[in-house]
Amino acid sequence: MDQYVETAKERRQEERLKNVNLDDWLPITSSRTAKWYYSAFHNVTAMVGAGVLGLPFAMSQLGWGLGTVVIVMSFVITLYTLWQMVEMHEMVPGKRFDRYHELGQHAFGKRLGLWIIVPQQLIVEVGTDIVYMVTGGQCLRKFHDLVCQGRSCADIRLTYWIMIFGSVHFPLSQFPNFNSISAVSAAAAVMSLTYSMIAFFASTVKGASTAAAVDYGLRASTATGRVFGVLNALGAVAFAYAGHNVVLEIQATIPSTPETPSKRPMWRGVVVAYAIVALCYFCVAFGGYYAFGNAVEPNVLISLERPRWLIAAANLMVVVHVVGSYQVYAMPVFDMIETVLVKKHRFTPGVRLRLIARSAYVAATMFIGMTFPFFDGLLGFFGGFGFAPTTYYIPCIIWLMLRKPKKYGLSWTINIMCIVIGVILTLISPIGGMRQIILDAKNFKLYS
Repeated sequence: MDQYVETAKERRQEERLKNVNLDDWLPITSSRTAKWYYSAFHNVTAMVGAGVLGLPFAMSQLGWGLGTVVIVMSFVITLYTLWQMVEMHEMVPGKRFDRYHELGQHAFGKRLGLWIIVPQQLIVEVGTDIVYMVTGGQCLRKFHDLVCQGRSCADIRLTYWIMIFGSVHFPLSQFPNFNSISAVSAAAAVMSLTYSMIAFFASTVKGASTAAAVDYGLRASTATGRVFGVLNALGAVAFAYAGHNVVLEIQATIPSTPETPSKRPMWRGVVVAYAIVALCYFCVAFGGYYAFGNAVEPNVLISLERPRWLIAAANLMVVVHVVGSYQVYAMPVFDMIETVLVKKHRFTPGVRLRLIARSAYVAATMFIGMTFPFFDGLLGFFGGFGFAPTTYYIPCIIWLMLRKPKKYGLSWTINIMCIVIGVILTLISPIGGMRQIILDAKNFKLYS
């Protein structure tokens, strides 16, 4: 009797799932009403985040010459590979590759494409959300310390600040799709531009007053330290150019017709976003290094102390920005989790599933961030291990496989060069990031 009841329940569940169009419920595809400027601020929010604050530190490990070359070259390469992804979104007539792994499956095969793309994409998106938990907590603590200077305020552990920051994401993670977080993302994009300009101008003023006392030599004093520093810096720069991991998912929210394919408004938004990225990255990287030299902190805002009220405001702006960035990177993860739970484990799509699955994800990233709050090492490690493949060379490999440009021609040569650079980044930069984490861990007390 019990077996019969169980079978009947399973049959009813199957019928319910057959009547549900999953694309109408999943966060990536449930709304396709975005405008071109949605893609602009989503891309700014995705890219200009924790990475920009670590660029002066990366410069201190590379020096003026190599640092400038690496940052500018990364900008050019990633703009090119982002253009490739926008072009490939609808390269098959009548079909849209709404997710990165769908494009990978088209290029590499259904099974192999999943195994190549999904682990890399998850490393990037989950890793970024962990870093943003740490960034949000650090900036909240810095804001508190600046406001409380000269007053008898309690000393609150970083762990608690990360918990406070993480608690904001429990309700925010319940927004159903990309378009529903557009206001959050727009606010985050505005904040990113504003705090970047504050960091730049405050650094420039500081640098003008202390230029004679600044040391621009490489940060490490030993040959070994310099080598590992360069490796970590390469990963940190790779981390800064991370928008590729959500670009197809962002483009999926834009309507498309034969007359006006989605790539036109999407590319318009990308160009605007990259103009803002250039302004933020070059100003902060060069301004921060100019002001502090090799004494700059891993997060440049921590190096800045005056004017106190302005730096406090900038730290609060970073918090607002990484709130939006966290959600932009979490949305594709929510999409994957909910797809697996519904398709593989036969859960019924709805509010209850969304509440439990997304809350569990937020709790997990918060816990890991509290346990390993090593900002600079995390940038280098995740930048090399996850961001370099999905940003620098996987788009080029897919382009070569699907577009088949003439061998040894200009397009073929450019793509091969990008692949070589990306593979080198993937192999060497996580080493520097891991070493930095180990060094930081020596003086770290758990949940301090």
